[in-house]
Amino acid sequence: MVYIFRKKAVALRYDQKKENAPKVVAKGSGKVAEKIIEIAKSHGIFIYEDKELVEILSALDIQQEIPPHLYQVIDEILAFVYRIGKKYTQEQEIFTLK
Repeated sequence: MVYIFRKKAVALRYDQKKENAPKVVAKGSGKVAEKIIEIAKSHGIFIYEDKELVEILSALDIQQEIPPHLYQVIDEILAFVYRIGKKYTQEQEIFTLK
């Protein structure tokens, strides 16, 4: 038996000052997913891999806010990204102070 998995990607945006919840701003599979990932990497955007979450988010429309039942999951991811970003910034500051 052979399983072929096409790569999928969903990009979210969240501006606390303007939006009530994160929104889907891009999604796709195959070559489109690869391009989304390439663009994210080139802009230093954190990439979180979770096949189940991508499947759920892929069902949403572009510019649609995530549903309330996903708030906790997305919040945990955003908190994780924030902590990593803060640690990275602090390490960069320490490195550049030498």
